[in-house]
Amino acid sequence: MAKSIPLGIKLLPSIGGTDRNVTYKIFILILTFFCYTSYHLSRKPISIVKSVLHRKNCSIPLLPTDKVKFDNSTDCDWAPFNHGDFATLLGSLDLAYLFAYAVGMFSSGHIAERMNLRHFLSLGMITSGILTAAFGAGYFLGIHMLWYYILVQVIGGLVQSTGWPSVVTCVGNWYGKGKRGLIMGIWNSHTSVGNILGSLIAGIWVNHAWGWSFVVPGIIIASLGVVVFFFLVPEPSTVGCNKPVHHGDEDGEEAQSLIKKREDEHKEDEAISLYRALLIPGVIEFSLCLFFAKLVSYTFLFWLPKYISYKTSYDAEVAGDLSTLFDVGGIVGGIIAGLVSDFTRGRASTCVVMLTLAAPMMFVYNEYGSINYAHSVGLLLVCGFFVNGPYALITTAVSADLGTHKSLQGNSKALATVTAIIDGTGSIGAAIGPLLTGVISPTGWNNVFWMLIAADVFAMVFLIRLVTKEIHMWRLTGCTREIEDVTVNIQNTL
Repeated sequence: MAKSIPLGIKLLPSIGGTDRNVTYKIFILILTFFCYTSYHLSRKPISIVKSVLHRKNCSIPLLPTDKVKFDNSTDCDWAPFNHGDFATLLGSLDLAYLFAYAVGMFSSGHIAERMNLRHFLSLGMITSGILTAAFGAGYFLGIHMLWYYILVQVIGGLVQSTGWPSVVTCVGNWYGKGKRGLIMGIWNSHTSVGNILGSLIAGIWVNHAWGWSFVVPGIIIASLGVVVFFFLVPEPSTVGCNKPVHHGDEDGEEAQSLIKKREDEHKEDEAISLYRALLIPGVIEFSLCLFFAKLVSYTFLFWLPKYISYKTSYDAEVAGDLSTLFDVGGIVGGIIAGLVSDFTRGRASTCVVMLTLAAPMMFVYNEYGSINYAHSVGLLLVCGFFVNGPYALITTAVSADLGTHKSLQGNSKALATVTAIIDGTGSIGAAIGPLLTGVISPTGWNNVFWMLIAADVFAMVFLIRLVTKEIHMWRLTGCTREIEDVTVNIQNTL
C-alpha cells in the first residue's frame, strides 16, 4: 500500500536536521492527544444530561423550544424517560452505545491495519460528530421515541471504536519502549481531559437547552477529523523518519515457540490474526483485568453526575462540574502508574497495588462523599486516582508493549489488533457496568458500590500470575546484581 504524505504536511515548511524525528514525535503526540480528547468529549454529555431527562425534583422545569409540545407526565422530564422505569431506560442507552463500541472494537483493529490509518481515523471522527449531534437534535425536533436514541447510540458506538486502535497505533509506531509508561501516562490524560471538557461544555446548556450539550461536542470532533485528514502521519517512514527500536522481553521465547508451530515465516507488514494475537503472553490476562477495571471506570463515567445529584442537593450543572474532579484524579493516577511501572518494570504489579487501594476508597467515598462539598472534592480526587490509574496503564503502555512484543519479530501491523483485543474486551465490561447500575440503582446506591468493589477484586485476581512472574524477575535481577558486585570486589582485591 502506497504511503502518501498528507496534503497539510506538504504545505508546511519542510523539517530537516537532527531534530526532525523529535519534532514529528512531539507533533504526533499532540495531535493524537487532541483527537482522543474529542472522542471522550463527545461521549461524556449523556452522563450530564441524564440528570435532566429525569429529575429528582421539579424545582427547575425543563422548557423546550416554542414549537415543541411536551407529552410528559411532568413538566420537567423528557419522555420516554418520565416514568418509573427511567433508570432502566437510561441504562439501555449506555448498553446500546457500549455494546456496539465493544463489537466495533474487535473489527476496527483489523480494518485499521488493512487501510490507510489517516483515512480511517478521520472518517471515524467526522461520523462520530454527526452521530453525537444527531442525539442532541432529538431535543430541537421534539423526538420522544426511545428507538431513535437507541439507534443513534448503536451507530455512534460503532463509529467511536475507530479511535482507540488508531491513536495507540500511531503513538506506538513513533515511540519505542524506553519511557513508554511515563510518556503514554501523560498522553493518556486525554481521556480525563475529554471527560472534563465534555462535562463543562454540556453543563452550559444542560438546564436550559440540553440539545446543545451534544451538538457542540459533535462539531468539535468532526472539525478535528478534518484536521486529522490533512495532517496526521501514522508512520515515520512516510516522512523519511527513523522507526523506533522495540526491545524484547523475557516472555519472547515462550510465545515464539507457540507461534512457530503454526507459521514458520512472518513478513514485517503482514497483519496478524486475532488468534495469533491471543498467543502473546499477557494479552488474555490484561484483557480480562480490563474487563472489570473498565466496568468500574465507565460506571463512574456514565453515572457519577446522576449519583451526585441523587445524594446531594446540587443541580445537574453543579453535579456535572463536581464529577470532573474524578477525572482530575484520574489524570494524576495515569501518570504516576506509568512512571512507577517504568521504574519497576512491573506493569501488572503497579495495577494490582492501585486496584487494591481502589476498593476501600470506593467504599469510603460512598459513605462520606456526600457529607459536604469538601468531602466530595477530596474523595473524588483520590477515588479517581486509584480507579483510573490501572485502566489508563493497561489501555496505553501495556497495550503498546504487547503490540510490539519480541515474539512478533518487529511486525508493525500487530499493534492495532492487540490494542483492539484488550480494549474490546474491556469495553464489554464497560457496557455491562452502566447497564447493571441502571438495574441496581433503584434498590439503593449502596448495592451499586458493592458491585463495583466486587468487580475491582476480580480485576486483581486475573493479574496474579503476571505479578508472580514480575516478582520472580525482580529476584533474578537482584541475584544477578549481587553476583556482579561480588565479581567486581574479587577483581579489585586481586
